Amino acid sequence: MADREYDVRAELVNQLLHKVDEDPFPSPTMMNQIEALLTPDELPRYARVLLSKIEDEQFPSVDMIKRVAGLV
Repeated sequence: MADREYDVRAELVNQLLHKVDEDPFPSPTMMNQIEALLTPDELPRYARVLLSKIEDEQFPSVDMIKRVAGLV
C-alpha cells in the first residue's frame, strides 16, 4: 500500500534545493527543475539559497542574478 502522505514533488524539491545549496556552481538543469516544481510557499527558501550564492561570490554569476530577479 502506497504512503498517501508522502509528497514526491515536495521531497524532490527538498533534495534538489539541498544539492543546489551545497554546490558552489549548481547545475542549471537542477535549478530549472526546482523552478518548474516550486510552490509559492517554497519560493522564499529557494530565493534565500540563490541569494546566499550571490552574497558568497565577489563576482556573482549573471545567470544567478537573473534567476533571483525572475522570482520577483
